[in-house]
Amino acid sequence: MAAKSRVGMNLLWSVPGVGGSEDYLLRQLMGLAEIAHDHEVTVYTPRGFTRRHSWLKNSYRVIEAPSSCTRREVRIALEHTWLAAASRHEELMHHGGGSVPRTENVPTVLTIHDVQWVDYPDYVSPRKLAYLRRMVPSSMNRAHHVAVPSQFVATTLKRHFALAEEKVSVVRHGMEPRFVSEVSPEVDVRARFNLEGRRVVTFPAITHPHKNHRFLLSLLTGHGDWADPALTLVCTGGQGRADSDVHARVSELGLADRVRFLGRVSGADRNGLIALSEAMVFPSEYEGFGAPVIEAMLLGVPVVCSDRASLPEVAADAAVVLPLEEAAWTNALSQVAIHREALVQAGRRRAMQFTTSESARELVAVYDKVLASGGAAGTSQTRSSS
Repeated sequence: MAAKSRVGMNLLWSVPGVGGSEDYLLRQLMGLAEIAHDHEVTVYTPRGFTRRHSWLKNSYRVIEAPSSCTRREVRIALEHTWLAAASRHEELMHHGGGSVPRTENVPTVLTIHDVQWVDYPDYVSPRKLAYLRRMVPSSMNRAHHVAVPSQFVATTLKRHFALAEEKVSVVRHGMEPRFVSEVSPEVDVRARFNLEGRRVVTFPAITHPHKNHRFLLSLLTGHGDWADPALTLVCTGGQGRADSDVHARVSELGLADRVRFLGRVSGADRNGLIALSEAMVFPSEYEGFGAPVIEAMLLGVPVVCSDRASLPEVAADAAVVLPLEEAAWTNALSQVAIHREALVQAGRRRAMQFTTSESARELVAVYDKVLASGGAAGTSQTRSSS
């Protein structure tokens, strides 16, 4: 039997708060443990990572860094020193956080989750924007192959950075029923969050500007489906860069009794809130993938989302996909009510196309391609146009 190739996956960037990006890579690892392939994967993580994800040690050799890596400058320093030494025997390195250390000297796969900062630079802090503009194009130049979660991101990289077609591959998200299996009972959720007798729509998103909470608030003050005083918008997720602005807007519009900001809730409560909703609404301006769309479909809840970025690609014909114009959304909930059963069934079928095993197979194909070529594709250059 031929020896398996040695692959290292760099997760030093994966610290509390990165959310969906962490889930994306961890679910690829779940899939890799479920399918047959010719790679022996070692995972390099921040200190304490396996306390949060103890299952990793059952399937992989996990090596933790001497730091929790919560500070970017510490993480970068460790990637160029500790990681370079610890991973010196690997035949391929997969860097999952959007950058490749300058000390890397073996074939590399680079995961880029999105490049929101290209289209919406004002939504990123000046310091982070300067870092991204410097590091991401350079990392793409040095990577031998780039993996992205959607065709939208692939197209964006080709357009803005002249990334060669053969250098980028879509590796889908792994989204399965087991990830939303814990669901708090409706009666408990309604009681705990003061939702008895209320119609509910949910929006699971951190309050970053591009998530577009303000759009939903404007709808609640308008006409049509959103005017019903019994309709409550339930928002879950952490505090983002637009948090104070969004809360101020709620006060300005007099919507305090119709909007619930619950912050970070348990997975079971988040699923329970979505499950009792008339719809999961997602008016985001930018998503590299938009995992909540598929999560709602897995829970059997209709989705109303914007037609921006990757969302039409991910939702396909299994959701109500609308332009970000208030007039287009005025009767969206009526559309959901009329077509609810069809939307639920279409959503379940759509969700079946995103599994951990398929995600892993696509990732293995990328590993195989890079190893077979000896990293030759890494000579392809990218050019930033931002």
